[in-house]
Parts: sequence; C-alpha cells; structure tokens
Amino acid sequence: MIFKIKLIIDDESNKIQNKIIKNLFIKSLFNKMKKDIISIIIPYHKKKIYFQDTINCIIKQTYVNFELIVIYDDQDKSELKYVRKVLNKFKGKKIKLIVNKKNIGAGLSRNKAIKLAKGNYIAFCDADDLWNNKKLEIQLKFMKDNQFSFSHTSYNIINEKGKKISDFSIKKKIKYSDLLKSCDIGLSTVMCSKKILQNKKFLNIKTKEDYYLWLSIIMKQKYLYGIQKKLTSWRRLDLSLSSSILRKVLDAFYMYNKHTNKNVFLSVFYTLRLTFYAFMKKIKIYA
Repeated sequence: MIFKIKLIIDDESNKIQNKIIKNLFIKSLFNKMKKDIISIIIPYHKKKIYFQDTINCIIKQTYVNFELIVIYDDQDKSELKYVRKVLNKFKGKKIKLIVNKKNIGAGLSRNKAIKLAKGNYIAFCDADDLWNNKKLEIQLKFMKDNQFSFSHTSYNIINEKGKKISDFSIKKKIKYSDLLKSCDIGLSTVMCSKKILQNKKFLNIKTKEDYYLWLSIIMKQKYLYGIQKKLTSWRRLDLSLSSSILRKVLDAFYMYNKHTNKNVFLSVFYTLRLTFYAFMKKIKIYA
C-alpha cells in the first residue's frame, strides 16, 4: 500500500517537473525569438494609391518584433503629408520615416536605411507590394531552423487593382550559375541577416539594383534557399514598354559589367542571355 502511494506521488511529481521544464523551454524559446528584431525597409516614391494597403499588411504581421523604416525618396514633397498621416495611425509601433532631400533612387535609399537598421534581420518590401500576414513568422522560423542567413519566397502577381493575374514558384535552392542566368528572386520576398549585408550594397541604377546584391551574396555561399509558399504579392504596373525594356537592358549591362570587373564581352553575353530568359519567363507566367 505504501509502495503504491509512493508511486502515485512520484508520478505526480514527474508530471509537475515535466510541466515546469516544458513551460521554461517555451518561455526561453519565446524570449529568444523576441530578441530577433526584423527591420523592414520600404522606399517610397509616388505610390500613394497603394501605400496604405502595403503598410496595413505589415502592421498585421503575426510576428510583431519588428521596426519599420520608410524612406521618402522624392524631391517633390506633395505626398509627404499623406505618408506621415498613414504612419501616424500606428502609434506605439516602431516606425521611422526618413525624408531624402532629393530623389536618390531605391537602391541608395535602401543602403541608407540598412545603416540605420537596429534589427539583426532585414526584410525588404516595395511600397506597392503586399505580404501574407504570417510572412515574417514563417520566414524567420525557416531561417532559424535551417541556420540560413538568406531566404526568399514564391509570390503571387497582382494588377493595379490588387487582383491576382498570375504567380511565380521558386526553386527550393539556387546556385550562382543559376542566378547568373536569370534573377528569380523577388525583392519584396527577401529576408536576410544584417551580417551578410556588411560591405555589400544595392547599385545606384533604376533597375537590377537588387540583382547585383543577390549575386554578391551568393558568391560567398553555395546556395540561396527559398520557401515555396506564396507569401508575397508583387504588383505589376503598366509602364511604357519600350522605355522599360531599354532601361532594363542598359542597367543589366552596367550591372554585369561592374559584377565581372569591367569584362565587356562577358557583360554583353550575360545581358543577352538574361534578356532571353526574362522573355521566356514572361511567356511562361502570363501564357
């Protein structure tokens, strides 16, 4: 009888101990996650009709330990009052607004924000794109579980009204030779550790400024890994097709030329190949 009582007591004691250990583990994990601050960087240039929706999807993130850095990059200050009004709605949130004196471009604006970022992780988003509410939570867990310093995701493609018109599914991992052929990394899908951005910058060009950075990063790593869930919506806006294509070709040449240390022949070859792959990808996506 005494033996049975002792067993019952021991069993109850073990349950209590296990519960305490479990609670301590959960608390420790939670505190560790709390230490991971994500700095979200958004350059702003004439995106008034989309900006509110973009900010809303960021504020609604299930992972709340983030700071938001918005860089107003427009010499024309006519929309600055509106941007302040949108951001002031969310008092209590860690929000920084940086106002450039003149337009310096998205690449240089992001470089400026990275220097001021307090987070140990950096996430990029354009002022007209959208995120799934669990994007940061899923992406941070994916990176920490696998000890990755860089990740990106698949994404939906939406029009100016927010309607889905297509999507793009990424590979689980890409290597340098793959990325050199075709940039399949959407900027607004990217999250990386701040450490890997040391001595690495966005280029000061209109397009492809992010592509150059991804190439710089992957050269130091064997692969870049991605989440195949569509956690981002990229907004495709109608622009002047001819000027857009010309701008992209010129920027691609400059980007490759800088990346390959002034090798003109390689730069021409890479630019032609990139243009071909971009054309084929567009057919595949919108067919």
